[in-house]
Amino acid sequence: MKQSIAALLLSWYERGHRDLPWRRSSDPYRIWVSEIMLQQTRARAVVPYYERFLERFPDVAALAAASEAEVLALWSGLGYYSRARNLRRAARAVHAAGGFPREYAAIRALPGIGDYTAAAIASIAFGRPHAVLDGNVLRVVARVENDSGDIASPATRERFRSIAQAWLDPRRPGPFNQALMELGATVCLARNPLCLVCPLAGRCRACAEGTAAQLPVKLRRQQPVRVEETLLVARRRGRVLLRQVASGARRMAGFWELPTPRQLPEARAGETLGRFRHSITHHRYVFTVVAGAAPHGPRDAAFRWVPAGELAHIPLSTTARKALGIAGILLHSSR
Repeated sequence: MKQSIAALLLSWYERGHRDLPWRRSSDPYRIWVSEIMLQQTRARAVVPYYERFLERFPDVAALAAASEAEVLALWSGLGYYSRARNLRRAARAVHAAGGFPREYAAIRALPGIGDYTAAAIASIAFGRPHAVLDGNVLRVVARVENDSGDIASPATRERFRSIAQAWLDPRRPGPFNQALMELGATVCLARNPLCLVCPLAGRCRACAEGTAAQLPVKLRRQQPVRVEETLLVARRRGRVLLRQVASGARRMAGFWELPTPRQLPEARAGETLGRFRHSITHHRYVFTVVAGAAPHGPRDAAFRWVPAGELAHIPLSTTARKALGIAGILLHSSR
């Protein structure tokens, strides 16, 4: 009798996997923080943020008591900042309720938690039998089933969710989900999948048919928009001129960023310090960083001269961090 997909995955996972800090804990708070950080972000990039975040906010009570600015400052550079705001909002709800919810539906109802994150927390922290469905899992399912359905389609995603749920070992849902995600992250890669070392190779229809490289299929691709922009680094007596994004802005509300020439027309641009690329959703930016001279007191109240020693303690945009690095301004933190 053939081994089940769950048995093959669990046996493979038990023989060795990446040692990630959140895998050493069954604490729902730590698992939750990791899953929120891992949304749209690679594990390797998340690790240092995760460790710093938990050092400052070791439990849900500490996070619930924190100010938004403090949470955003620790999240700064990780991107997708609505995740941090929702994390703090959810922490307040969990703390007020007296503990983390144990059932999928209650977890799913918290701010910032969708189907995938709820399934991950419910299965890993509480042993609830809910299969996860993220980009890695979609890829594994598409290839094992040799299914060319459009994964941007809700109908295809629901079909793939049902398949992953049928594979799941209800006695060990947490390890199963972690094994399935690990397979997609380390073996069943988007490009050049490592089929020769895959524990599911013998059950994979795409491997047998030679179609793995063409799967999964995603038809609704938005064309990238290329944008060139200039950032001004104006310094005065150990301070840097920054501009705070308005609280009602759709993106990056409350964050501090370097001004552009349009935002500070009275500034004088000087030497070009360097360039860098940055992607936000489907926008592909090329930023030019220039030294600038600015008036001591800009007319716009959104501007502020910030001492260099405070830069590590305020929520800075990722682009500001990159540009300040090019300008040779290091961010030092005592945290």
